[in-house]
Amino acid sequence: MADDTSVQEKVEALIEAEEGAANRLGGWLGKAIAGFAILVSLFHLYAAYEIVPAYVMRPVHVFCVMFLAFLLYPIGRRFRDRIMWWDWLLAAACAGVIGYILSQGDSFGDRAVVPTDTDVWVGVVFVALLLEATRRTTGMIMPGVAIAFILYALFGHLLPAPWTHRGYAFGDLVGHLYMTLEGVFGTTVDVSSSLIILFTIFGAILFHSGAGKFFIDFSFAAMGGRRNSAGRAVVLSSFLMGGPSGSGVATTVAIGTVAYPLLEKAGYEKNAAGGLLAAGGLGAIISPPVLGAAAFLIAEFLKISYFDVIMMAAIPTVLYYLAILVMVELDAAKYGGASERLVAEGTAWGLAKRFWFHFVSLISIIAFMLLGYSPTLAVFWSIVLAIAVSFLSRETALMPPKLAAALKEGTTGVLNVATTCAAAGIIVGVVTLTGLAQRFADIIIGYAGGNLLLTALFSAAIVWVVGLAVPVTASYIMCAVIAAPALIKLGVPDFAAHMFIFYYAVLSEVSPPTALSPFAAAAITGGNPYMTTLQAWKYTMPAFLLPFVFVLDPDGVGLLMTIPKGGSWVNIVTITLASAAGIAAYGFALQGRCVTSNNKFEAALFWLAGTLLVFPSIIDAIMKPLAGRGMPFPEPAGVVVLIVAIGLQMARGRAVVGRA
Repeated sequence: MADDTSVQEKVEALIEAEEGAANRLGGWLGKAIAGFAILVSLFHLYAAYEIVPAYVMRPVHVFCVMFLAFLLYPIGRRFRDRIMWWDWLLAAACAGVIGYILSQGDSFGDRAVVPTDTDVWVGVVFVALLLEATRRTTGMIMPGVAIAFILYALFGHLLPAPWTHRGYAFGDLVGHLYMTLEGVFGTTVDVSSSLIILFTIFGAILFHSGAGKFFIDFSFAAMGGRRNSAGRAVVLSSFLMGGPSGSGVATTVAIGTVAYPLLEKAGYEKNAAGGLLAAGGLGAIISPPVLGAAAFLIAEFLKISYFDVIMMAAIPTVLYYLAILVMVELDAAKYGGASERLVAEGTAWGLAKRFWFHFVSLISIIAFMLLGYSPTLAVFWSIVLAIAVSFLSRETALMPPKLAAALKEGTTGVLNVATTCAAAGIIVGVVTLTGLAQRFADIIIGYAGGNLLLTALFSAAIVWVVGLAVPVTASYIMCAVIAAPALIKLGVPDFAAHMFIFYYAVLSEVSPPTALSPFAAAAITGGNPYMTTLQAWKYTMPAFLLPFVFVLDPDGVGLLMTIPKGGSWVNIVTITLASAAGIAAYGFALQGRCVTSNNKFEAALFWLAGTLLVFPSIIDAIMKPLAGRGMPFPEPAGVVVLIVAIGLQMARGRAVVGRA
């Protein structure tokens, strides 16, 4: 592995390219800003327990985020690590604007349709400040897209059909964007202020109490001494750590620094090791109980409980890690496997006996929601519980300095996501004001000729292209309002359409130029970032074919823990098992081996088996024009083809051994 200092510098540079270059401040100024960040976390914890009106909560949240963004993120890299006079001026302007909004009380939105001149000019300053804060924390793409939507609202009436709209006056647009709860202070900021920041605080609490280190040590100890133990340990530790982390790059870096030397000993070349680490880290964004920030938005957009989102994510998460595990097991044959015992601090049983309470923290959010608590209260009490149980061991106790650091990071760690959510409110506001979502849906469906498969392919392509430029949260928000309606219009359940968009938004984490997880993994392994990205695609591809099942197969909603129309829980079991077998078949095809190396015929059989098991509806659609009817029982046929392919491999394997 490369020198630890240079690796850390590379990782920091990649994160800065994605999230902006934050100031590193010391002395009394650093302590003052840290103190303010701690107060912000405490305020949000208070708001989780006591009701704070939306017209107060959301503007205060945005003020806190923007204020810190201007002080912690410089206008340009050459001004880093110092706060310039204009930073103070912009931070003060934030206070003035939000102070004006709060002074108007709960009736402020009532005059959004007839704003005063003062309202309009305050709104213009506010939007400009928000876009600059977003640029500092996330780069140019998100504010650029927001500006494009503003221009569309102002001048879209000049465009030809079907893009045109009736036109909106400048004052009306500004009033809609910041005086109502349908623009900046709408759904996205609601979720950011009530859930995302709380889960970020929860993750920081777990990190500072040593939960992340425990999950890594436990996984390595549990897998020690087994064939290909290094690869399996990466999968298990990614699964355990990813759930409470919710961050792909954080999980990748934390596990990669420990696991790469072991993967190297196991025979993994640099790019393959980096791809595995990135694929494991990526699972954090789709893993309960935290998932990524976009998952909270799914609940809000669909007006369902966050627990429902967790339940919908459960089976796809298991299948995702199953896909990686299949690839890892095949790696054992390809790279020789690692038979030596992994170095871990103690045995799995010994670690579990000492730090069992970290598992309690891991499942506490789900437990509280099962007891009937709202997601906000569930994470609040989970934070309280995590702090309390940390004192069961002197090593993990969150004494005041560690607790203060966790609370500070809980706020500073959410700045880029929170500014993204606030800027995304501009996009959502314009879409709802102009009716762009339905127009875009009609355009997609028109290009697809009303065909669901083509519409799904076009929608996935749109999400993927958007994801090339922006992170997961922004990608999901934009595509949820412009692409999901097309799928819903063709009869796909709304929750399935949004989960489809969410999973393809996650691909932005393994798609250049924002492939942060693979690039961070490449910095750790010393591999080529783009080759590492391709390896990450290979590891994740079987599982990322699954979202098409949600929308194309009537029984596909079973993967989202929903009983299909006219079905029963048996449908959930059968489609889960069929998908698992199909993922394994695709894994055998992608890795080029099962029992032994594939020949061309066996490879074709594995591809066919995977398609029959995972996409019976596609086979059906192909067969109908050719044979006049669909293929009967494609899943059983897929099982038969898979068994035949494995049988041929076993026969060839025995023949090779016999000749030897």
